[in-house]
Amino acid sequence: MVKGYWNKPEETDECFANVDGKLWYRTRDIVHIDEDGWLFYLDRSVDTIKHKGYRVAASEIEAVLQEHHAVIASCIVGVPDEKVGERIKAFVVLKRNIKGVSSYDLTKWCRERLAPYKVPQYIEFRDMLPKSKVGKLLRRELRAEERKKLEQA
Repeated sequence: MVKGYWNKPEETDECFANVDGKLWYRTRDIVHIDEDGWLFYLDRSVDTIKHKGYRVAASEIEAVLQEHHAVIASCIVGVPDEKVGERIKAFVVLKRNIKGVSSYDLTKWCRERLAPYKVPQYIEFRDMLPKSKVGKLLRRELRAEERKKLEQA
């Protein structure tokens, strides 16, 4: 395993830990270990939204939205908010032949399937979501867009 990031001592200190003489890498993934010792991957901590004292997994909300017959893709990000920490915002891509589905419809869908604190406060429709060359969703780009909007306001 590598021992750190090249010429980035702050990132190295943040991401690597020496425990009992062994070097460990902090992945910042959120996992669950069951009573039999099985390890289950839940989400990445950077994709966890801190809303009203709760930690909300973006992937859980995305999965609920993508179960809707009109939704082809979704992405959830936290939008900074002084009162509640972060507000939940959904970026949604609808299937091409779908008409008449509104943010109200999707909010209602989420309310029926999620705890009240997990329901997105904002829904923005897009033609497409930013993805890397290998097709990975670039959530950080959407977060950056939202931060830029706040700075300009």
